[in-house]
Amino acid sequence: MATALLSSPPLLPPSSNLSILSKKQSKILWKQKKCGKFMASSHLCKEPTSYCGVSRRDLTFIALSSSLSLIFPFSGRSAEEELKMASSVDDINAYSYLYPIEMPSKKFVFKWVETRKPERYSSAAPLSPDARLRIVSERVDIIDNLIISVSIGPPNSQFLKSKEKSTWRAKDVADSVLSDKSALRVTSTQRLAESSLLDAHASEIDGEPYWYYEYVVRKSPTRVAQEPNLFRHYVASTAERDGYLYTFSASTLGKQWEKMGLALEKTVASFRLLPPTENYVPPYKDPWRFW
Repeated sequence: MATALLSSPPLLPPSSNLSILSKKQSKILWKQKKCGKFMASSHLCKEPTSYCGVSRRDLTFIALSSSLSLIFPFSGRSAEEELKMASSVDDINAYSYLYPIEMPSKKFVFKWVETRKPERYSSAAPLSPDARLRIVSERVDIIDNLIISVSIGPPNSQFLKSKEKSTWRAKDVADSVLSDKSALRVTSTQRLAESSLLDAHASEIDGEPYWYYEYVVRKSPTRVAQEPNLFRHYVASTAERDGYLYTFSASTLGKQWEKMGLALEKTVASFRLLPPTENYVPPYKDPWRFW
């Protein structure tokens, strides 16, 4: 099993409605401590938090507000490359994330299309015949074969037997999500066989655990999938609330990983559950409602 080394990503500086990760800012890193815990340097937050004391309203434009710390194992690639990012906030499901829009050093511009606007769990598209795991939002760059999405579903008791999430292992959380992520009428074991887990670890943010994992799926939804070894490369982050798992994932074709991987890792590392507002609809509410 290939395991990525844990390193510290740069902090996001305030800007207009974009965040630019520069070479200078990438030197401001989290210091790694035992058991995967991190401590910020003295002029930053005293503990690893996603908001650093920023109010819920400020989080509507994350890139405008405070420095947001990203925690994800970068797979040996340079963390100094500039990356422009924009923010997305879903008030219905109460989460936020940043997504890349440009890599200036490579003169590359992402071409995102919001294929699924945020919607409540009860009306969201299912990922499997049992409709446990459902996509509540999605963005796709069709030209460059990139997908970022948020899915919600209950834990699979086959892998997460305890209701106490502090005892959950990152690998078990990943297996729980992946076992429900298939459009085929197959068993959980058969669904897992489609995927190969490369890395899994956990980090505590604002007192809540986030589970991060990287995996490949040996199939591709594109017409160019002529090669027998063509696969999609995924990175994902999962957090638990109200008895449901909220998972943010980003993927591209395996042959594009070297170019796109760092941007996708930073995107996934920015995922945060937000304090619910009056617009929040918990997944268990009105399961019969389809609008």
